[in-house]
Amino acid sequence: MNIAILSRGEALYSTQSLLKAGEARNHTMEVLDPSYCNLAVENGKAVLYFQNELVDDLHAVIPRIGASNTYFGTNVVRHFESMGVFSVVSSEGITNSRDKWTCFQILAKHQIPVPRTIYASFFEFEEQLKTFNGKPIIIKLLEGTHGEGVILTESPQNALATIETLNAAGVKFLLQEYIEEANGADVRAIVVDGVVVAAMKRKCKIGDFRSNLHRGGTSEMISLSSAEEKIAIKAAKAMNLGFCGVDILQSKNGPLVLEINSTPGLEGIENTSGKNVSKSVIGFIERNRKSQ
Repeated sequence: MNIAILSRGEALYSTQSLLKAGEARNHTMEVLDPSYCNLAVENGKAVLYFQNELVDDLHAVIPRIGASNTYFGTNVVRHFESMGVFSVVSSEGITNSRDKWTCFQILAKHQIPVPRTIYASFFEFEEQLKTFNGKPIIIKLLEGTHGEGVILTESPQNALATIETLNAAGVKFLLQEYIEEANGADVRAIVVDGVVVAAMKRKCKIGDFRSNLHRGGTSEMISLSSAEEKIAIKAAKAMNLGFCGVDILQSKNGPLVLEINSTPGLEGIENTSGKNVSKSVIGFIERNRKSQ
């Protein structure tokens, strides 16, 4: 098959891992930078050009759309879908997962537990803060990756000063309960085609509360509980993502979905778990091809 990885970073570990996995299965692999894709509708059909060359021979694409390129990158994925090209990650799933509140609304619709979260109104900040009963509060920007745009406030007074500043700057944000018993750790589960293919536990570095490896966090291999595995699979399905990372907090009330990543990094999870996630992604594409 002819498979393209949609990525702006051909040298990145994740891109190279996917390339090698596809080539090992004798597929023709290439990397297309979405920034150089020109989209058009001609004679009532979606057509796409890459550096002025018509692209009409692909069987599947693997989107690696960065947060800074969400709008146009998602349009490229949607265009391929309109052309009948299979995408392991749907354009709808990318769009919905990038907006944290939209993601939580979809998860709530499917009765998937998440930390208590409020999309703050502009006029009742103090009243909203009172509902957290004086406990620490997480303030999150609606869009952000690698732990960026996430603030832990120890008191309602600190939280109020922060959200008034964000509001004055016109920044949209969420208020979320701090799950203290998680101890600055979370679980990352990688779901491919409805199956958890790899998992790891991430722990924040000393002095921080964010467990992201990009922030200096550490990781270890973990075996998911039955409840954690079920919630990861259910969340991926709800978000219409054939390939994603599901971040889970281990709380006293059971597992809680913290975030869905439609473009999960592969270096940390593959090195920690010893699992070849990229091989699973290629297998997903092959199964889809056979079912057509």
